[in-house]
Amino acid sequence: MPLRPIVGTLAYLLDPTTDQVLMIRRDARPDDDHFGKVNGLGGKVEPDEGIVESLRRELDEETGLELTDIALRGTITWTNFGPKREEWLGFVFLVTGWNGEPPEHNDEGSLVWIPKSRLMQACSTDEAERTAADLPMWAGDRHFVPLVFDDDPRAFHGTMPYDSDLPKSWTYERL
Repeated sequence: MPLRPIVGTLAYLLDPTTDQVLMIRRDARPDDDHFGKVNGLGGKVEPDEGIVESLRRELDEETGLELTDIALRGTITWTNFGPKREEWLGFVFLVTGWNGEPPEHNDEGSLVWIPKSRLMQACSTDEAERTAADLPMWAGDRHFVPLVFDDDPRAFHGTMPYDSDLPKSWTYERL
C-alpha cells in the first residue's frame, strides 16, 4: 500500500548571536497529541501551498516572525506516529535570520529559547545526559535534531517508523 502522508514543515530557529534555539513547549491544550513536549515550530502544508510558503505561513502564525534566512536540512517520513498513528512527510529547516520578535506564547504553548548545547545534550545517546537536559521531546527527535545543526551542507533524507510514541528505527542518507 503506498504512503499517503500528511505533509508538514518543521523548523528550528537558531539565533547565531546567542546560540539559542526557539522552540515551543506544547502546554496550552491538554488534548494536544504533543502536550508536554518541546518541539520545533511548523505544521501542516495546506492544499495548493508550496513547502516554503507553508513554512513562512506557519512561522508567521506561531511566532509573528518574517523569515529571511532559511536552509532545508532534511526530509523525514514518520509512520504510525503518535497516538493517532499518522503517516507524515516532514521537511526540516534551519532558520538563522528573521525580522521581528516572537511572543512568549501562542495558541499551542510557550515559546522558549533553549541553548543549543542543552538541546544537543537532550539528543545524546547517554541516558544520564538526556535526563540532565530535562527537555521532554519525542524520543525520535534525538536521532535527527543533531543533523539539523551539523556542518554537513548536504540535506539528510530519513525514515523513522514509530509504534505510537516510540520510534522503532531510524535510517537516513545524504545525497
